[in-house]
Amino acid sequence: MTNKIRFTGMLLFSFILLNSCQDTNGDEMTKETTAKPVALIEKVLSAEEQKALTPEMIIESLKDGNKRFMNNSVTARDHSAMVRNAAPGQYPKAVVLSCLDSRIPVEDVFDKGIGDLFICRIAGNIINEDLLGSMEYGCKISGSKLILVMGHESCGAIKAAIDHVELGNITALLAKVNPAIINSESFTGEHISKNKDYVEIVANNNVKNSIEAIKAKSPILKAMADKGEIKIIGAYYNLSNGEVIFIKE
Repeated sequence: MTNKIRFTGMLLFSFILLNSCQDTNGDEMTKETTAKPVALIEKVLSAEEQKALTPEMIIESLKDGNKRFMNNSVTARDHSAMVRNAAPGQYPKAVVLSCLDSRIPVEDVFDKGIGDLFICRIAGNIINEDLLGSMEYGCKISGSKLILVMGHESCGAIKAAIDHVELGNITALLAKVNPAIINSESFTGEHISKNKDYVEIVANNNVKNSIEAIKAKSPILKAMADKGEIKIIGAYYNLSNGEVIFIKE
């Protein structure tokens, strides 16, 4: 008799426990299905919207986007819809020249989507004829109103230039970083690639040299900048926390 009571009690307990789990799961399912969906951005920039922008507005937009990136609150986007919407034409806000470094997802860093930015990437964010032609296309032909040259923390190309690395076509590329090394001669610490502060100084001077090279080697872009149609500015990306520090003009 006692065993029957125990057995019955165990069955009753199991039944209650099972129903409790089902009710809990049901509540969770209800919460999931009734939760408000996240609104996805699917609109791409139009010609009219691009025309209404100023270089200063775009700079503020990039700064605001970087804050969202750092706070892990980037905009939710329907990329499939944006691909289709951008197919008829493109009207980007800016041209960004970034290093080749895989740790810098440029659109994400500024919380921008498809059709927002022209991205030029090359090791050491140096300037050459092909990049100048690309920038001229982006600004003069396609209407972008900002060129942003962005260097970054712990740049491998900068370190290699400091170490005088010579290897294949890398040698000629690194030679374009040498002016930044020369401009950093007044640095009082050790002039070696293991000195983080020195690498940062050279990287910042390299950004400034690239800006000057753009103005010196592209009469088209210089004329646009002189007229206030575009701005050509620099920035430095911090790998450690994702912050973009804009270099004062």
